Amino acid sequence: MPEGTATTDEKKISVTDSAARRIKELTAKEGNAALMMRVTVNGGGCSGFTYNFDLDDKTGEDDRVFENAGAKVVVDDTSLDFLKGAELNYIEDLIGSYFAFQNPNAASTCGCGTSFSI
Repeated sequence: MPEGTATTDEKKISVTDSAARRIKELTAKEGNAALMMRVTVNGGGCSGFTYNFDLDDKTGEDDRVFENAGAKVVVDDTSLDFLKGAELNYIEDLIGSYFAFQNPNAASTCGCGTSFSI
């Protein structure tokens, strides 16, 4: 499947303008124009699953790439099953700055927002 393409509308995530700006800042700081934000979902955390964020410059066959304003987010198919329909945002408030998901698949989340249950 071509980069940036999802199989159906429900098999995709959206990236807010705020998240796109922050991703572009992070990748520019690294000096590698090919870098993307890789999001994975792993077992663990206080609610069962955790979101993990890394920078990556490669994609695999099971990856899907989503883009906003030139900022790219890559998600593997397995993680996408937990994230379909979610929105990635970057939040700046009094307690700090962080990436966060508005995830319609999560039945509950922990207080810090980094783990969730289905």
